[in-house]
Amino acid sequence: MDNPTTILLAEDEPALGLIIKESLETRNFKVLLCENGEKALEVYKETSPKLLILDVMMPIKDGFTLAKDIRGIDETVPIIFLTAKSQTRDVVEGFTIGGNDYLKKPFSMEELIVRINNLLNRTKLQKTSDTFQIGKYLFNFPKQTLQYIEGETTQLTHREAHLLFHLFKNKNQVLDRSLILNKLWGCDDFFNARSMDVFISKLRKKLAQDDTIQIINVRGFGYKLIC
Repeated sequence: MDNPTTILLAEDEPALGLIIKESLETRNFKVLLCENGEKALEVYKETSPKLLILDVMMPIKDGFTLAKDIRGIDETVPIIFLTAKSQTRDVVEGFTIGGNDYLKKPFSMEELIVRINNLLNRTKLQKTSDTFQIGKYLFNFPKQTLQYIEGETTQLTHREAHLLFHLFKNKNQVLDRSLILNKLWGCDDFFNARSMDVFISKLRKKLAQDDTIQIINVRGFGYKLIC
């Protein structure tokens, strides 16, 4: 059996935390369970887990604040938020901070496991890809960087890199909105569609130094990268 993948779980509900931990450990994951965000940050720095599952509502340091702290250290480690919040602005805030997925309570363990495996598989995909030229930029998919040819390098988040990769692979063609939402977000519902719009806006800003590059919205169909 392969060595277990280490996951950091920050959950302040003891019963739920234990259920998640025990369920994941039967699937060959090693789970580091923390009861608050402050402790989780300490454990993260000590262990460098492969994926984070963060409850949004926690004492001492909430999940969003914890994610901001971690994104200041590592832009690429996958983050899944667990929350009872359901308002659109909360979902958008989670993705804007740098979350990769968002699971509302109550949820099934099977759904959580599927989402974990999807994120881990996307991370593995990065190792098989090369550097691509997009206008005056060099896009390094494995390293998740975007370098302006005249010098400046920008670090992309995990999801920004995957979204740009698929836009580039379909450059000058319409990238089907529903298809990419299902592929990268796991579902094409309203909340994920709003999240995708946020990431498209962020990519436009990061590509803004080359005015020959455009990401246009083809209403009712999806997005097109023109370069």
